[in-house]
Amino acid sequence: MARVVVIGDGGWGTALALVAHHNGHETRVWGAFEDNIAAIRRDGENRTFLPGVPLPDGLLWTTDRAEACRAADLAILAVPTRYFRSVAASFRDAIPAETGLVTVAKGLDRERHIRMSEVAVEELGRTPVAALSGPSHAEEVARGVPTAVTVAGQDNAYSEAVQHLLGNKRFRVYTSGDIVGVELGGALKNVIAIGVGVSDGLGFGDNTRAALITRGLAEIARLGCALGAAPETFAGLAGMGDLIVTCTSRHSRNRAVGERLGRGESIESILSGMRQVAEGVWNCESAVALADRHGIEMPVSREVHAILRAGKAPAAAVESLLGRDFKPER
Repeated sequence: MARVVVIGDGGWGTALALVAHHNGHETRVWGAFEDNIAAIRRDGENRTFLPGVPLPDGLLWTTDRAEACRAADLAILAVPTRYFRSVAASFRDAIPAETGLVTVAKGLDRERHIRMSEVAVEELGRTPVAALSGPSHAEEVARGVPTAVTVAGQDNAYSEAVQHLLGNKRFRVYTSGDIVGVELGGALKNVIAIGVGVSDGLGFGDNTRAALITRGLAEIARLGCALGAAPETFAGLAGMGDLIVTCTSRHSRNRAVGERLGRGESIESILSGMRQVAEGVWNCESAVALADRHGIEMPVSREVHAILRAGKAPAAAVESLLGRDFKPER
C-alpha cells in the first residue's frame, strides 16, 4: 500500500483518486474550495464535477495542503492548466522531497507554452516528473469502464513504478520514454476536438469529422516532432487514441464547445455556463504560438483559434480550410 495525494478535486482528479483507492492505496484529495470539499464529505458524491458516482468512505477530502501531502509516496497533479502553475507553487513546501510527481493536466502553460511537467519542475524544484495521458474520460474511469493510458517520463524505472501503482485490470497503464509526445498529444487534441465540434454543429457529416481528425493528427504530429517528440507516439494511446475519443465522445467538453459554436452561440455565452474546463479554448493560443515559432503548418488549429479569439464565423473558417492550395497528403 502506498500513500497517494491527488491535487485537484475535479472530475479527473476524483476518478484517479478512485483508481488509487481501488488499488488499496491510502488516498487523499485536495481541493481549493471548502464549500465543495464539505459537500463531497456530506453527500459522498462530487456533484459539481463528477455527479452520479458514489465515493467510498475511505477517501480523505481536504483543503489543507500539509494534511493532504503528509508522508505521500505519490502526488498526482490534476488541476486545470490555467491554474496549474499557481497551485503547484503553493505546494512547494507541502510536498515531501521524496514524493513522486505525476502530471495529468492536458494542456500547455499559457504564458510560455511549455508542458505541464516542465512547469512542475520549475515550481516544485525537482525531478523525476512523469506525465499520464490517453483516451480516458473521467466519467468512465470512475465507473470502472476498461481504459488504457500511457505514463511517460525520462526515468523509465520511475514510470514503471507509477504503472504498477495505478494500473489494474480496468485501468491498464503502458509506459513510454517520450514524455514530450505524450504531453503534446494530450494538449493539442483538445484544439482539434473543438474544430470537430464546430463541424458537427454546422451539420456536416462523418466524412468531414474523419477528415478533421486525420488532418488534425497530422498537424499535431508535425508540431510534436519539431519539439522533439517521437513520431510513433502520435499513433498510440496519447496521440490517435486520445484524439479519437475527445473528438467523438458525448463526454467531451471540447467537442461540445465546438458544436455550440457551430450552432451560432458565442464563446462568452458558452463559457459563462460551464463549471468544468474545456482546455482547448485556452490551448489554441499556445498551439498557434508554437506553430509560428517553429514554422509549422497547423491550419485546423489556426481556424479554431480564429473562431475563438478573433470572432471568425465558423462557416468562414470552413471555407478557409477548403480553399487552401492542393498539396500531397504527406
